[in-house]
Amino acid sequence: MELLTGLCIGIGLSAACGFRVFVPMLGVSLASRAGHMELGSGFEWLGGDLAMIVLLIATICEVAAYFVPWVDNLLDTIAAPAAIVAGTILTGAMTGEMSPVLKWSLALIAGGGAAATVQAVTTVVRGTSTATTGGLGNPIVAAGELAGATGVTLLAVFVPIAAVILVMGALIYLGFRVMRKKPKAEIVQQSPA
Repeated sequence: MELLTGLCIGIGLSAACGFRVFVPMLGVSLASRAGHMELGSGFEWLGGDLAMIVLLIATICEVAAYFVPWVDNLLDTIAAPAAIVAGTILTGAMTGEMSPVLKWSLALIAGGGAAATVQAVTTVVRGTSTATTGGLGNPIVAAGELAGATGVTLLAVFVPIAAVILVMGALIYLGFRVMRKKPKAEIVQQSPA
């Protein structure tokens, strides 16, 4: 049960990394410092003073930068790999004691995969906003992403199963939406010769 709970927390936090890289990491640091979350062996540093200060500064800078049109699109090129790394680290930090091969395989597939998927969706949404509004609508997108990162982080920390259900439901919904928009293959009929 501990592994399942840890995976739920890790996947939820990783999905939040897809919205904003540092918000969930700061959330973990604060939750650990408050005694609400126990970090896995080797990850205690996330709850330390220095980590909290660095993550707070990084979060403020990241959030502010995403409210600047065109800078936000530039940040997306950096955020995709950073989100995967952060998601993998956070899932690894939550999975507890197990074989390192299994731990990091789960962390990369589940955590990195969740972060990459959410980051891909946010990149498409931001690109669409930039193309249709010339970047003027991007601060609204940035506010929505910040709300998503904060909300999913809080759910992952306090109600991990709900976070995973929310993330999986959203991904399934988006998958169906994408599949419905794909053009149907035309049936090519050959005329008799």
